[in-house]
Amino acid sequence: MRRTPLYDYHVQQGARIVDFAGWDMPLLYAGIVEEHLHTRRIGSVFDVSHMGRIEFRGSDAEALLQKVCTRQLHDAQVGQSRYSHVCDENGGILDDVIVSRYDDYWFMVCNACNHDRIVAWLQQHASGKDIEIKDVTESTLMIAIQGPAVLPKLAPKLPFPLNELKRYRFTSGTFMMTPYSVFRSGYTGEDGVEVILPASIGPLLIGAVAGLAQGEDALKPAGLGARDTLRMEAGMPLYGHELTEETDSLSAGLAWCVDLKKDFIGAARLREVAKNGSKRKLVGLELTGKRIARQGAPICSGSRAVGTVTSGTMSPTLGKSIAMAYVDSALTSTGQKLGVDLGGKTIDAVVVPIPFYKKP
Repeated sequence: MRRTPLYDYHVQQGARIVDFAGWDMPLLYAGIVEEHLHTRRIGSVFDVSHMGRIEFRGSDAEALLQKVCTRQLHDAQVGQSRYSHVCDENGGILDDVIVSRYDDYWFMVCNACNHDRIVAWLQQHASGKDIEIKDVTESTLMIAIQGPAVLPKLAPKLPFPLNELKRYRFTSGTFMMTPYSVFRSGYTGEDGVEVILPASIGPLLIGAVAGLAQGEDALKPAGLGARDTLRMEAGMPLYGHELTEETDSLSAGLAWCVDLKKDFIGAARLREVAKNGSKRKLVGLELTGKRIARQGAPICSGSRAVGTVTSGTMSPTLGKSIAMAYVDSALTSTGQKLGVDLGGKTIDAVVVPIPFYKKP
């Protein structure tokens, strides 16, 4: 099992540690609902050091990323990040990633569960080209600080004007001899930042994080449990649930991260999907009652099976049972009534817009 540079802090705070993609990670501290609501009300600190971090250098680095990523990247500006998918030849999603452009290199963040596969995929397609691929996952740490109070609390402490940093932009530099990158992005539906630092600064950062966690209006640590319920409310897909090799970007409702005018691995298949239409599409569902729809639960229209749940939870913010699911394309209009089979009992559900929650 791998451990992040903040592992000791999680243990000191009494976190429940679980195995997540081969990493010892905090599932929760005080409780999932409490951490979720604190993020929505004030803000929380998430250790996301388990996610893969990869650097690309060399004259062919941009061409490689253009080939493996669905998103148009050549016109990305220095200091800009773009969400993209990496697909196989059949258009199936191998991972969803964030690609960022620095002055003299490119940078990718991938999911922990796909780290080894994505690194191997990149190396395969970089063979014989002028590209240096450097995996910096274990030599760095990454935290996400998310919530409505984050920017006001952090801005006075940072060596640059944080409020001037736009969404999906980042800045990097050195402060007190420590290199840093700060990205204005996140996975919760709230405003905030994601910060990358050298792993060696972990012990010092533990003290800083602990200092932020004092008082009811302070930024507090939150675990993977709250991260999942927050991303669900925000309608953000999770690899292994909404995104898999058996799904495609267009059916997932993410056509905005695909440029079918450029050539990339899987483009031919996605052009076919665009031309012929998706057989099933990703939708949001609101269920009657308090039962939670688990991944794999069948969806029906009358006696006919019409889809499958990919994720479900009881929304702490909305107080409703919500889910995301792939459903036959003809049944995806808002207001469409469906049923979800939860252990032999069918629960009424209705198609609703994604995201379920929008920041006020």
